[in-house]
Amino acid sequence: MRAFEYASAATKEQAVSLLGKSWDDADVIAGGTDLLALMKDDIVAPKRLVNIKEIAELRGIKFTSKDGLRVGALTTIQELADDPQVRAKYPMIAKAANEIAGPQIRNMGTIGGNMCQRPRCWYYRTGFGLLAKDERGEPLVPTGENRYHAILGNNGPAYFVSPSTLAPVFVALGATLRIFGPGGKRDVPIDKFFRIPQADGEREHDLKPGEIVTEILIPPMTGGAKGAMYEIRQKEAMDWPLAFASVVLKMNGDKVNTARVVMGHVAPVPWRSTEAEAALVGKAITEETAKAAGDAAVSKAKALSDNGYKIQLARVAVKRAILEAARGGAK
Repeated sequence: MRAFEYASAATKEQAVSLLGKSWDDADVIAGGTDLLALMKDDIVAPKRLVNIKEIAELRGIKFTSKDGLRVGALTTIQELADDPQVRAKYPMIAKAANEIAGPQIRNMGTIGGNMCQRPRCWYYRTGFGLLAKDERGEPLVPTGENRYHAILGNNGPAYFVSPSTLAPVFVALGATLRIFGPGGKRDVPIDKFFRIPQADGEREHDLKPGEIVTEILIPPMTGGAKGAMYEIRQKEAMDWPLAFASVVLKMNGDKVNTARVVMGHVAPVPWRSTEAEAALVGKAITEETAKAAGDAAVSKAKALSDNGYKIQLARVAVKRAILEAARGGAK
């Protein structure tokens, strides 16, 4: 690991003042479960680490029936999973949080860090860059080892998958990220926070150098909304999902009034499927309609040389999340 300065901020204003104007100048450290690994592998080398763990206002979980849920960025994944208000009002969030990694990571990793974590793409993690190019500038993924890479949004130049399991749930719930920087605070709909980079030097998040995520705001689940998530892993314990689906349904009697279907670990961003949503609206949820929505969700998927199996996994994840939501959602 390269040498670096270390500074500890007491307020978000102080933290921002300690961050530089480029990503190489400084980086934020909270739980550090991802950043320190990247530094040890010499993938990133910030000249300064700014500790934000002492900023009290970035902690805590609060729920009101009017505004919904406010989650501070320093809230740990385990705190989110265990919170009684989250378990009662947003059980799909608690369930998704409780299935992330193992207890050590859940007790160290923060919600803000989970939103901002970097891709697990092995090309990126071994120094070939976010867009994974060789020395000639040619993409490595399409003809290389790509069995865990994207099946949607993979027309290039990005082929990695968004690594967050919580992000698709937050997108399905219509959450907003609050960000603080030199210009003050700004609110970003979470589905706009994640981006597919188109050129070297671009990042996969709408976060500028000198900015920090301060909190996540999740609206109340009104109108009898039902939500569920379903993930598929290669093995149960401490593994990354191969495909993930998050669904929120609002019903009008036995018919779907509105639907939000978001997939994870299949695209460079949490992937909202308007095709699957259209297949559900105005219909009763049955095995057949859920299957049709699953088919629609992957209708535009494109397999690379070794990841075609993920299309079927994503199809099944969407179908099963829909059926679980229709039965009353996550418990």
